[in-house]
Amino acid sequence: MTARAGPSWTAPGQVRFSLWAPGRASVALELNGAPAQAMQPLGEGWFGLEADASPGSRYRFRLDEELAVPDPAGQALDSDVHGWSLLVDHGAYRWRQADWPGRPWSDAVLYEVHCGVMGGFEGLAERLPDLAGLGVTALQLMPLNAFSGTRNWGYDGVLPYALAPAYGSPDQLKALVDKAHGLGMMVLLDVVYNHFGPDGNYLPLYAGAFFDDDRKTPWGPAIAFGTPAVARYFIDNALYWLETYKLDGLRFDAVHAIGDNAFLDAMAAEIRSRIVERPIHLVLENEANDAARLTAGFDAQWNDDFHNVVHVLLTDETSSYYQDFADRPAERLARCLAEGFIYQGQPSPNHDGRPRGLSSGHLPPTAFVNFLQNHDQVGNRALGERLTQMVAPERLQAAMGLLLLGPQIPMLFMGEEDGSTSPFLFFTDFHDALADAVREGRRREFAKFPAFADPQARATIPDPNAKETFEASWPRPGADPAAWRALVGHLLRLRREHLAPHIETAISLGAEAIGAKAVQASWRLETKTFTLAVNLGEEPAVLSAAPEGPPLAVVGAAPSGGLLAPASFVAWLEAAP
Repeated sequence: MTARAGPSWTAPGQVRFSLWAPGRASVALELNGAPAQAMQPLGEGWFGLEADASPGSRYRFRLDEELAVPDPAGQALDSDVHGWSLLVDHGAYRWRQADWPGRPWSDAVLYEVHCGVMGGFEGLAERLPDLAGLGVTALQLMPLNAFSGTRNWGYDGVLPYALAPAYGSPDQLKALVDKAHGLGMMVLLDVVYNHFGPDGNYLPLYAGAFFDDDRKTPWGPAIAFGTPAVARYFIDNALYWLETYKLDGLRFDAVHAIGDNAFLDAMAAEIRSRIVERPIHLVLENEANDAARLTAGFDAQWNDDFHNVVHVLLTDETSSYYQDFADRPAERLARCLAEGFIYQGQPSPNHDGRPRGLSSGHLPPTAFVNFLQNHDQVGNRALGERLTQMVAPERLQAAMGLLLLGPQIPMLFMGEEDGSTSPFLFFTDFHDALADAVREGRRREFAKFPAFADPQARATIPDPNAKETFEASWPRPGADPAAWRALVGHLLRLRREHLAPHIETAISLGAEAIGAKAVQASWRLETKTFTLAVNLGEEPAVLSAAPEGPPLAVVGAAPSGGLLAPASFVAWLEAAP
């Protein structure tokens, strides 16, 4: 079967409409409010029809007298996920950076951002010169696919090909990418292929075979990637974002919930074979720490282990998944810096003692995306607190040195560069019974934490559906944004000038704990040795065989007498012996 989901232009004014609806005996097309036209059955659950249409035409599929649905592969919406799809002429946009060559992954300094709290595509575009000047080289956009309502993180999407109208139009997204490329910045997109959201997902009503009812995820039935039409739908979606919008890469959300490595590897292979004129970067989120995927077509994985152990060192929090990092955290950070993952098959207390992860010491540092904060680690706190609200500035700035000058790929979360203290809260725009369920469900999630054991305390957790929750989540500069920007800009300049040209050659020379909250690590970078040390504790740490030359960078106090002061970071780059 050669049918593909979504509309395709066959000639000017002519569109081929296709729908995979194996659960229906007949399907009709409604176009621009005209009477429904019966679609032709093509076999294997596919229906198709060619019709006269123009860009901006409204259409949907009529399943029966009472039910009409938008196109699950439609590329724009007239209003919301329950209404009409819109036809888009992607050829109408004139790219200014049509010959953008891309950038190597080793250049990446990621900046995770939610377009909604930046004023949509146009609002974010206004920020780009500032970010580029700071040293950011890649935007990491949170999901853009259409969701119910006007406010959402994007992980409740139900139409993976359609942009959320609240952010802007297809041309406005292209203009954002165009401007970023003109400033030398890459653009990556977070895509969600592990589940659909709870409101507006009509697929079970006409394509039940899309799901595997025998396997569950935290969000409901798993997706049946072993079904060819389903796998094709998602692979084509990945290619759509990369080709149509000229994106530089994708971040695949929670692939451990996909549970089908054959699908993941096939998708990566097809992307690599299809787009060869510029670098494409494929990044995973994978709780399983499956290092094998990082030699099967994927560039890197978000390293939650790095975040979690640094969070424990900074905050002393050890509840929930932080319990996996409570014991000997400095030694665990040393392993993370030297080998990538901390959990490489060891029993995980947070997973009932089950082994987690695979050996990762053979992978290059660039296979790991490190961060101090991200949307999950901030927004999944009950009150959305950033580290600036929990940690003294000097200790957090030392950790920023570790993040931005480590040879792994660093990622900033929007607002970090300004020392923002604004919360980033979990927000949605559901209504009626679903709104009640989401609000009360979130509050129940935190009942196991001592701070929210009391019902009155849980009642203070912001209502995700309140507009005020969304508005409170816009990043605003902290008390001393100039100091934060100076630090971030300085560290990124050092990274760009001294480290980035050699990072692809980095080989770990080992790492060790030099104090209860202090670590020292070294790497070979071609003909040079790069060494860093960080002390996040309250006592001086004894440096181990510290280089004799002047440091490349110091955050906090410079080493003295072989000691690294509390709340300090230092790095050296010297000729290899």
